[in-house]
Amino acid sequence: DYADTQYRGVIEGYYGVPYSAEVTADLFHFMARYKMNTYMYGAKSDPYHSQHWDKAYPKTITPEQQEVGMLTEGMMRQLTDAAHRCKVNFIWAIHPGGAFTDAKQTDVLDRVMSKFRLMHQLGVRQFGVFVDDVGVPSDSASLALNAQRLTLLQQKIDREWNGRKAQPADTVKPLHFVPQLYAYSWVSRQQGERFFRSLSTTPKKVCIYITGRAVWTVPNSEDPDLVSSWLGRDVAWWWNYPCNDNDMNKIFPLDTYRNFDDEAHIDRNATLDPNLKGVNTLISNPMQQGEVSKIALYSIADYAWHRAAFDNDASWMASLKAIFGKRAGNDTNTQLADRIRLWKANSLDDQATQALLDELRSLQADAKALSGMASSDNVSDRLLWHELQPYVEKVADMCGIAHTLIAPHTEAQRQQAVQQAQTLDKNPKYQFSILSGMGEDIRLSKRGAEPAAKVLRPFVSQLANAK
Repeated sequence: DYADTQYRGVIEGYYGVPYSAEVTADLFHFMARYKMNTYMYGAKSDPYHSQHWDKAYPKTITPEQQEVGMLTEGMMRQLTDAAHRCKVNFIWAIHPGGAFTDAKQTDVLDRVMSKFRLMHQLGVRQFGVFVDDVGVPSDSASLALNAQRLTLLQQKIDREWNGRKAQPADTVKPLHFVPQLYAYSWVSRQQGERFFRSLSTTPKKVCIYITGRAVWTVPNSEDPDLVSSWLGRDVAWWWNYPCNDNDMNKIFPLDTYRNFDDEAHIDRNATLDPNLKGVNTLISNPMQQGEVSKIALYSIADYAWHRAAFDNDASWMASLKAIFGKRAGNDTNTQLADRIRLWKANSLDDQATQALLDELRSLQADAKALSGMASSDNVSDRLLWHELQPYVEKVADMCGIAHTLIAPHTEAQRQQAVQQAQTLDKNPKYQFSILSGMGEDIRLSKRGAEPAAKVLRPFVSQLANAK
């Protein structure tokens, strides 16, 4: 009983609010249970990962800073302790940006090492270097400097912590490197080959990431085969799934293939390759909602462990049972859509009307049952409800509006429902905080949840406009 993919896990690398320390620790327990062994921390909006990459984490933060995911030294230490207890390899990544290939910044590696020493004191035993999203170097001098500094950094780490007299608990595992060119279709085939061949001179133990041909590519064997032919080693796959930083108003809790269909950035005809080759590391860049992401992460862990046996539907149903326990039900994803369609075809049919009203009430009851997680003794339940609340409550309220506008009600009740429908998307009840940007360009704003956007939301608008 062993895994097809050596390193399997999560990369917190999306654009958005970093996970709270509580969510991250809870994810470690989930990962340990389902045999994921790698967690790389590289939250784009963490200023001490990017903007202040060479500065120590603060000792204290304000409640407002904690709300948007900032961490203290003590909180980071708690995370590394939790990861070690769960046997999850915690990789802390630094993002020095363009400084990494700036020939004028001759002290960049010393500054990186100074930060690594601080993080080592906080329990980190593996490091990553991100230089993504800062422009792809193409001149020979920059390409050579990129590879040279990556090589020197690995050598500095080995001298610092991996010498013959090093204590096993202090040793540091090889670097993980996310290069400037991680989606090779951005450049010509000749430029892509030139870029990755320049990195082929770096130590073979350094783990180098790609996202495939494009940013949102589903793992396949063709892309690693090409890049590995240039790089001279197997690649690590940063999989932007179920990442929602391009769709922050939405969450993706369906099975893998329907999630692909809902995420417009992904190849909607893609399936998971049962014979994936050339990939030694498969880590998922998840949603801003870490607890909701467990649904997709379960199936990613399932696939990475035994690819040929992966069954999409069975894996999804198992994920719901793993996360929701007895609250998990059967897949009735199309039932509401079917009943709305039948009612629209004949709104005077009492049977069609009653079936639709019953479904709306059933969904409201489901929402009420889910809200019980808020007072659960289980910390995972409470954290999950915090993320689901704006989505679930909006669905419940939309069901209530539709019920009022379909079933007999007073005119005052109907007018109130119409007004509620017209202000749905501006209601602060369904809003949550987001961060966007990186480095010195990090911005805080509010977004509104957009659940049931394909069927229920437009149906509610149609009902309201008809009145």
